[in-house]
Amino acid sequence: MHTLRTLLLLLLPALLAGCADTRYYYQSVSGHLQLMQASRPVADWLADPQAPDGLKTRLALAQQIRAFAVTELKLPDNASYQRYADLQRRAVVWNVVAAPEFSLTLKTWCFPVAGCVGYRSYFNEAEARSEAAALQQSGLEVSVYGVPAYSTLGWLNWAGGDPLLNTFIGLTDAELARLIFHELAHQVLYVPDDTRFNESFATAVERLGVQRWLAQPGTETTRREATELTSRRQQFRALTLATRSRLADIYQSNQAPALDSKGLFAMKNEAMRDFRAAYAELRRSWGGYPGYDAWVAGANNAAFGAQAAYDELVPAFEVLFTREGQDWSRFYAAVRRLAALPAPERARALQQLTLEPGHG
Repeated sequence: MHTLRTLLLLLLPALLAGCADTRYYYQSVSGHLQLMQASRPVADWLADPQAPDGLKTRLALAQQIRAFAVTELKLPDNASYQRYADLQRRAVVWNVVAAPEFSLTLKTWCFPVAGCVGYRSYFNEAEARSEAAALQQSGLEVSVYGVPAYSTLGWLNWAGGDPLLNTFIGLTDAELARLIFHELAHQVLYVPDDTRFNESFATAVERLGVQRWLAQPGTETTRREATELTSRRQQFRALTLATRSRLADIYQSNQAPALDSKGLFAMKNEAMRDFRAAYAELRRSWGGYPGYDAWVAGANNAAFGAQAAYDELVPAFEVLFTREGQDWSRFYAAVRRLAALPAPERARALQQLTLEPGHG
């Protein structure tokens, strides 16, 4: 397709300029181009007599969710999520995250335009695991996880935007809405070099947006299912937050010369054993719901560090939403003002929001 060739010609010089890691950037660009080539307009799928009826139902729901995002949540109305692609795999990309043995601070990678982030994405799982193995050899703790969707931040809407994918179209109704709201929120604003701000903002939008979406008439069954899933998610996040805090306190001791790495390792192991025991108890209280088993099995500093980026600042954004009268346009304008601040001032402003009367 001419559009895709044009996209490749535009992106490659920017991505490769001054960068020795040309192979990584090539897989990033070519992987996205393959994704776009596989996509077709949703209208074509709905009109295709060969398309499964179940898929058509999900695509129609996704269009309703997208329309709600635009009209009710004031999220961008553009080419994104008006196409669909079946990638014939379980994830669109695999993220690699890494952290030291006694720290929750993620290793960062820096990219043209996007800035520095605490993960590295691969369209091929084998390549992701090869990168993970190399990082482990250097002494880092590593986590690899499949990602159902990613955002091009609106930069590629002229070329077709971000499509709906088989990797997430089968989610429950509320989870599908949550994902679409989250990814569209990234198109509202993006701050280079501040993953925690970007992801916490998008997570706040998804949570607040789903609450409003579920308040519509006709969503009673979905609302009950979503309430149960949200309760489990909140319990699990509370457990992981407590564990992150405990690990952070342990690693602070790393600054004390009197405490050797053997002592730190023992305390760390004890914290992880307690975490897994507490999760097993939670799982029993959920009737054996296995939703977080894989995450818990592979939990390490990298996994805890990556999770923090998605929820650490969410309470501050929720307070800001309330302060702005629960008006989406005013909320986004306030978030843009925060984004324009120097990083230290931005962090202080968000911290101050969590200290406002009535929070928590």
